[in-house]
Amino acid sequence: MAVKGNEDELLDTLALLDRHLRTIGNIDKEKFQSDMETISQRIKDSTEKLLPKGWASQGETQASVSPKVTTSSSQDHKTAELHSIPSSSQHKDELHEENLSQKVEVSFEKLETHLKPCLLSLLVFPEDAVINKRHTIYWWIGEGFVRSSGEKTAEEVGEGVVEELLNCQMIVAYGNGLNPVVKKFKINPRIRVELMTLDSEKTLSFQEFSNQRAWLEQRKVVLGGDDKDNLKPKQWKTIFNVGASYLSFEPEWLAKMKSLEVLQLGRWQDSPSHHIEVASEEFLNELRVHKRLKYLSLRGISRIPELPPSIAQLENLEILDLKACHSLEALPTNIASMKSLTHLDVSECYLLDSMPKGIEKLTQLEVLKGFVIGSSSKTPCRISDLANLKKLKRFSVHIGSEAVIQEMEFESLKELSAVKCVKISWGVSGEKYSDIQVLFPSSLEKLDLEGFPGSAIPEWLKPSRVPGAMRKLYIKGGKLKSLDHGEICHKWHVEILRLRYLKQLQIEERKLHKLFPSLRYVERTKVLNHSFPEWRLEE
Repeated sequence: MAVKGNEDELLDTLALLDRHLRTIGNIDKEKFQSDMETISQRIKDSTEKLLPKGWASQGETQASVSPKVTTSSSQDHKTAELHSIPSSSQHKDELHEENLSQKVEVSFEKLETHLKPCLLSLLVFPEDAVINKRHTIYWWIGEGFVRSSGEKTAEEVGEGVVEELLNCQMIVAYGNGLNPVVKKFKINPRIRVELMTLDSEKTLSFQEFSNQRAWLEQRKVVLGGDDKDNLKPKQWKTIFNVGASYLSFEPEWLAKMKSLEVLQLGRWQDSPSHHIEVASEEFLNELRVHKRLKYLSLRGISRIPELPPSIAQLENLEILDLKACHSLEALPTNIASMKSLTHLDVSECYLLDSMPKGIEKLTQLEVLKGFVIGSSSKTPCRISDLANLKKLKRFSVHIGSEAVIQEMEFESLKELSAVKCVKISWGVSGEKYSDIQVLFPSSLEKLDLEGFPGSAIPEWLKPSRVPGAMRKLYIKGGKLKSLDHGEICHKWHVEILRLRYLKQLQIEERKLHKLFPSLRYVERTKVLNHSFPEWRLEE
């Protein structure tokens, strides 16, 4: 326990250092030097507690455990760099080096007004962080930075913002530069320095942006405690978890934050290694007073077995992100009251075995991920009940371990007339679960299959059965052995193909391009236990 406490103490001090470096542009040189000496001493003391006794006498100097901080002067602004140990695993998803050297084409001051708060918000993430595009857009919607416009949904507007920031090199795509679909990105390091030292008298700065927004950065956070470093009740508009792994709440603390519009307590990182725990789920009962709350993320938080019925009183909540809440067993039975919901994500909630009646009444839903098909007794809401969700754009469904698939169950997918992206995942094996009848909406552009239990291409996946608009096909895991569909006169129109973790799939390069003559990009990872070079057709 003592070792664990010492480790947490060191991590908290490093978080303090990171926060201090973010505000360096607003403090004078003498204060910076004084504060850095204090922080360095705290790091030294914390590190010594973790080192074996006598370590310093073995030819090492204890001072070397402190992080190296260098300062430099540029355009009369003081900037700082924290040199960290690089990752030992260099894989294909490294940031493309060519992107890093790209010249920034537009300065921050010349950016369109609607882009500035979106870009500044990215500074809350650690330097060199890999940022998930979709999750970030959700946050922007909650903040009101992006809104629906005309026929475009808020999410589609957010996609446009990301594209604009990529085009002017404010952010750079993460990856090897081959995949045409940008799912993750980083802030261009050239622009990050400029953003951290903006003159607030001339333009919007990060410090000004942070007003009414609180960032949870220490590893352990007690919200409402007596400690001077803990977050005190205030008219916060946004509370965002940047680095906390352990959260606890003083009674009635959350109830006092009646101006909240964004509550991001879950993780923003993709990796499940970023584990988050709460001391108790009682704090959720206090959310009922938050009539302004538009965005609630509990992503990746454990020890939340259920949401209280009072959560349905969040009448203005638009985005509810519960992805990877592994303890979650049920959704509120009165969920139909959440009339404003546009996004509901319960994917990777593996204890969730049913969908409550009432989801079909959430007619504003644009995204529904993690819909579960269980046994007949545990699945009061079926796919066929969702036909009235006319605004639904993305839909994912999981076939649970005790699934009983009713007649016409997946054929009713066709009724989701606006859906462009469909994901079907199987949590059960057996040929009977691959021999289902599926009809897709004519608007389908992307199909994602995970854990398909069949060995051959099913009838519903043959080119003559899928919509001609389908341009993306992702297949991950499962027992598929061949992509041969037996339809000589029909070819898939797929342009982007991802095949991952298909240990039994055999396909020659020549055959692949014959089956998919329109291919622009191919990714094959762990196919026959081999990973092949990614391929992209030059534009």
